[in-house]
Parts: sequence; structure tokens; C-alpha cells
Amino acid sequence: MSAIRLLILGAVRQHGRAHGYQVRNDLEFWGAHEWSNAKPGSVYHALKQMAKQGLLVAHEVAPSTAGGPPRVEYEINDRGTEEYFALLREALSSHEQKSDALSAGIGFMVDLPRAEAVALLRRRIDGLARWRSSVTDYYVPEGGPEQLGHIGEIMNMWVHSADSAAEWTRGLVERIEGGAYSFAGEGEPFVGVLGDDEPNPYATGPHPEDDR
Repeated sequence: MSAIRLLILGAVRQHGRAHGYQVRNDLEFWGAHEWSNAKPGSVYHALKQMAKQGLLVAHEVAPSTAGGPPRVEYEINDRGTEEYFALLREALSSHEQKSDALSAGIGFMVDLPRAEAVALLRRRIDGLARWRSSVTDYYVPEGGPEQLGHIGEIMNMWVHSADSAAEWTRGLVERIEGGAYSFAGEGEPFVGVLGDDEPNPYATGPHPEDDR
């Protein structure tokens, strides 16, 4: 799945209505430009593409007092919301997700009910166990990687990756079940976006496309 689609739909949804620079600013504030492909140019491109695909509604608003073309603000619609939650559930439940997709899913997991988030993460743990088992059909960890020559190091890496990912996920499930964080329907959600006049300490500077 595409992490940038989840990130952008989630950012627009949190604002209610946002222009391109706001979305880009949020993703930089979250550090997404470092751990995903959410670079400035791809953010603006994805916004326009998702508007064409009917997931976002583009609104032209009055230009700034400095002049220039009208600014475009984006608003998520029902189709976009459906896509957002489908991507979010996939990001949390699939053990095959890359780290950027999983990171995006963790960033938005509180948009789900607590019990559903736990169930999705448990599904991820089950998937990791099946993946580990498929590796150990050909490789016995106790025998060490040398049993298959240097190729055994690949199998060894996969087993360790599955074990560490499962351990981390179980820890997250324990924290959630223990009452950590505020999930959907539990009161005021955590606000993870910047206000219009709030400076972003991680901003990388203006972009030639600005917010149009």
C-alpha cells in the first residue's frame, strides 16, 4: 500500500479542510519526509491526483492579499474517508507492510475504537507468526545460520525480524489494553496538526508550487 495516500488523507481529515502547504507542513512536523516518500513535490501531486480520483474535494478560495492565483483547499469526502480507514486497517494488520506504512498507521491508530486497534494489531502478530513458520520450514534457528552457508544469514535475519516485530507489537497491544492514549469515542483526541499561525520547527522551506 501507499503510505503517502494514508498520510495525506489522514492529515486532510484532521484539519477538516486544508491547502497543500498545510498538509506538507503537517507531514514535516511528523517527520514523515524522513521515513516515507512524502517529499514536497509528491505531496502536492498526490493531493491533485486524489482529487481527480474523487477521494478529495478541491475548493478554490480567494487568493492572498499578496496576489497570485486562487489557493486550493482540499476536503475529504465519503469515498476518501472510506479509503482512509481501509488503508489504516491494512497498515495496522498486515505483517507485510513496509515501515513507512506501519508508521503512518500507528500515527492514526487512535482514529479507530480501542478494541478494533487491538484486534488489528493481533492480526499482525498472527501474520508474523505464520511468516516465521514458513521460514523455519527450511531453516532451524537453533542450528545457526552456518547450516545453510552464508545464505543462512538471510534466513537468520528474517527470523530475527519476525521475532522483534512481534515483540514490539505485543508491547504496543499491552500498552493500548492498559489504557494508553485516547481512541475514537473516548473523549478529546490528540491534536497532531499545526495551526495556521503555528511555526513548524522542522520545516524545510517554501516549495515552488506553494499551496496551489
